[in-house]
Formats: sequence, C-alpha cells, structure tokens
Amino acid sequence: MNTAVESRPPFPPFDMESAETKIRMAEDGWNSREPERVSLAYTVDSLWRNRAEFVQGREQIVDFLSRKWVRELEYRLIKELWAYSVDRIAVRFAYEWRDDSGQWYRSYGNENWWFDEHGLMKQRHASINDRPIDESERKFFWPQGQRPADHPGLIELGL
Repeated sequence: MNTAVESRPPFPPFDMESAETKIRMAEDGWNSREPERVSLAYTVDSLWRNRAEFVQGREQIVDFLSRKWVRELEYRLIKELWAYSVDRIAVRFAYEWRDDSGQWYRSYGNENWWFDEHGLMKQRHASINDRPIDESERKFFWPQGQRPADHPGLIELGL
C-alpha cells in the first residue's frame, strides 16, 4: 500500500515569490493541454466553479479539460498574480483560442485558488468572459505549449 502523501511545491504559507512560482507552474500545466497532468495539481476531491459549471474531483477535472480543449483550439494562456495570502492566491488571466469555424477569441478572467498544506489546490473559482477578436488582434504567438520566458505578460501586452 502506498502511504506517500501527494504534494506539489511550493507550499503555503505563500510569499510573493512562491505565489508567482505557483502561478507559472499552473500556466505551464494548462498550456500543455494535458488534462491528466493538470489534474494532479488539485486535491482528489477538489471543488471548482468554472463559469456556470461545477466540477468536483480529478476525474471530473479531466473530463472538463478534455471537453474544453477539443472546443478551444490553439489555446494559449497567460496568468498573473493579483493577490495572495497564507494559503490562497488570486490571479487574473487571458487566453486566446479559436473555434472550429476559425473564429478567434480572447477570454479574460479571474481565479481564486485555495490550497491545502501539501500545495494541492482544493478549490478553484473562475469567472471568465469571452470576446470575439479578429485574427489580426491576436497577441499570443508562441508555439503551442509553455509560454517562453521572454514572452511579454498581460501588463506588457496592455491586457
């Protein structure tokens, strides 16, 4: 029997550096578009509110993300720190994607995260708005996957 405790550093209590590290790790995971990989950053019973959808547990997280990335093609995400406390982090984010008809979107939002002592996210509350954009308005041009370290963030992009 495996009695090892799952963990995902950095751990609470957060300071600015550890909160920013946690955010970049989350961004990198989501940009991988690998639902199983992403789900491992959350507790086995993690609770989500994503727009009007409520998700609980890793299996539902994997199902949710699998559906999301079938619909949201060429997905690229940038997250930034908004605020942090001992075991919570608030982020703002934007991501660009296109649908299967070729229409591009930029989705803007905020997330509130609550972590357990092992650095796993136990709650995620996301509010998101989608804005159709012309392809010429796109700002996220790195190859699919992790955002390069020298790519501008939201503030530098005027978002």
